[in-house]
Amino acid sequence: MTEHTGTGDPARSMALLWRTAEPAAPRGRGAAAGLSVDRVVATAVALADAEGLGALSMRRVATELGVGAMTLYTWVPGKGELVDLMVDAVLGEVVDALGGLAAPAVAPAVAPAVAPAPAPAPGGADPGVVEKPAWRDRLEAVARANWAVFARHPWLLQVAAMGRPPLGPNVMAKYEVELRAIDGTGLDEVTMDAVVTLVNGFVGGAARGVLDRAQAEQLTGISEEQWWEATAPYVDQVFDADAYPTVARVGPVAGEANQAAYDPHRAFEFGLARLLDGIAVLVDAAR
Repeated sequence: MTEHTGTGDPARSMALLWRTAEPAAPRGRGAAAGLSVDRVVATAVALADAEGLGALSMRRVATELGVGAMTLYTWVPGKGELVDLMVDAVLGEVVDALGGLAAPAVAPAVAPAVAPAPAPAPGGADPGVVEKPAWRDRLEAVARANWAVFARHPWLLQVAAMGRPPLGPNVMAKYEVELRAIDGTGLDEVTMDAVVTLVNGFVGGAARGVLDRAQAEQLTGISEEQWWEATAPYVDQVFDADAYPTVARVGPVAGEANQAAYDPHRAFEFGLARLLDGIAVLVDAAR
């Protein structure tokens, strides 16, 4: 299943995201007395982490909190607003992993009129060796921080949030720290935004491979290795190496290296390196 952000009332979602209109905590005893928007969101995230997005409903969250559904609605008016709050909450983990907004921004690059001569290398090191640029380390950190969040909260991959993102404090801060990763490279503003979008899209696609594998095992009750063992004899009966010579040569070698037809973790590492190589061409051209 796929949920979409931005399906709730925009005014209510924004007020809840920024906590500008939070109901006063009810007086008295019982579970309702300890409710808050933060607690509702944390409970919903924990439920989705444990059981998947399909288990998420307002009634189920209310049950987990030990309150009635109508009590929950006084804090969060509907599932649409709740999903917005959940996405903003977990994306704050990316901001934390990257040092938060307190991390210094990068000064914009100013291209020199004449390229400076290589500085003398300490210890006799080869001055021709080019060190990995700082922007590349920063952008790689952005990718890995997002990958880690998807690993902790795989349900996030089932939320369509690109077109109508929940514009809460964490989503705003995430965009800020991700842009800072490539600020000062000479890229213009439109290209900076495109690079951040590209990296996030790549990470989401690669992480989906992990989710797909887990869901396939859950649905079938067998592992990917077991599926291949069961399928291989039938492949051997129909496969013609003369008709597919390149497959016959590459497939077994790649399968042995990956220990599977597809390894999402290996694909992430390979793809991230190639993606950064391609962005480096853009950065070099902008200098």
